[in-house]
Amino acid sequence: MYIIIIGAGDIGTPLIDIATRSGNEVVVIERDEIRANRAADQFDCLVLNADATTKDTLEDAGAAQADALISTTDQDATNVMTCLLAKEFEIPAILSVVHNPEHMGLFKQIGVNTMENPQELIAEYLYRAVSRPAIVDYMRIGEKAEVFEITVTNGAPIAGKTLQEATQAGLLTDEMLVVAIEREGNDHPITPRGNTTIEEGDLLTVYSGFGADPEITDIFGHYEDHASR
Repeated sequence: MYIIIIGAGDIGTPLIDIATRSGNEVVVIERDEIRANRAADQFDCLVLNADATTKDTLEDAGAAQADALISTTDQDATNVMTCLLAKEFEIPAILSVVHNPEHMGLFKQIGVNTMENPQELIAEYLYRAVSRPAIVDYMRIGEKAEVFEITVTNGAPIAGKTLQEATQAGLLTDEMLVVAIEREGNDHPITPRGNTTIEEGDLLTVYSGFGADPEITDIFGHYEDHASR
């Protein structure tokens, strides 16, 4: 893809790294000269030390040919202006970081895909890692639902049961679904079926419409989440 990245700061820099290593053609626009020079030295891409909120700058960046534009600056006003200009060039995919949640609606009104303030997401992730130590990784879906990873411990209520048996025993409800199983000795994740047996040591990817409360993690043999509440 031809990707234009606005900003070479804390968010933009790792994004540039990922995009260039993945073989994309990347153009970076960074107003700060020091950051621009650092990005030019570090990555195999074109870096423009310029103001992304001007149409001429986006033209110089090749916006007319771009497949995507991602704005990562720490100023929502700059991100909005850049995205509005990007819409004029009819760039197919436009994405922006949004730092103030109150501005989320504005970005949606102009048809821009958004990502919440990464710092807040990291803070929430760290808090949940402390409050729910049983969870290896998770992704929130809506207000309550979550997809999370959890290891089946020795003696867990679900260990040794097939998914069908676990459902019949009331361990898995209609609001829960085991999506994938990673098992030692298997090169690829197991796609679970009703007759798939859950074993101790399995790393499960689970969807729960109620999130991963301690009552849920108990099923997989993790009772430590009660103590952290």
